[in-house]
Amino acid sequence: MATDGGAARIKGSVLIARLNLLTRQGRTGCLQEVLQRLSPEDRKVLGGVIMPIGWYPLELNLRLDAAIADALSPRDRNKAFIEMGRASAEENLKGPHHVFIRQGDPHFLLSHAPEIYRLYYAVGSRSYEKTGERRAVLRTVGAERVTEADCLTIIGWYQRAIELSGGRDVRIEHTKCRARGHGSCEYACTWEA
Repeated sequence: MATDGGAARIKGSVLIARLNLLTRQGRTGCLQEVLQRLSPEDRKVLGGVIMPIGWYPLELNLRLDAAIADALSPRDRNKAFIEMGRASAEENLKGPHHVFIRQGDPHFLLSHAPEIYRLYYAVGSRSYEKTGERRAVLRTVGAERVTEADCLTIIGWYQRAIELSGGRDVRIEHTKCRARGHGSCEYACTWEA
């Protein structure tokens, strides 16, 4: 179910990764528990065939993320959002986006942040700046809808992506956020070899 061109959109692969996370939880009925927290319209879309390369409303993804956080980690929702991002990176970087992984070289993956961004989002852009041997800054500008929860999923995604590239003790500091009034979202990444 693609949206019209005026609404913020996200790729179906993000929704699929979220739903797969729920089925891997090991709790019977976890997926159904989360879906019951959503509207009948959302359940219809999420219960149907989701095309990985199709565009879907970003608002649907935000509602799904909130329902997952409420179900899986109601006392620490931030942890749930980070885990969602990590699960998405795990699924996509070990699957269709494996070409971005070069073992022992997190900068290779991070240098492709602009292309990776376009695989997930329809509007806005992300840049990469190497700031040291094991340091980089990612900046997102022009995104239509920014929430701190979505930024936490991005932090989780890049944490896991850097780990999959061979980085250890990964730290990502969210130094600026449009949801907090800044002009862009900025993620300062550091890791050990």
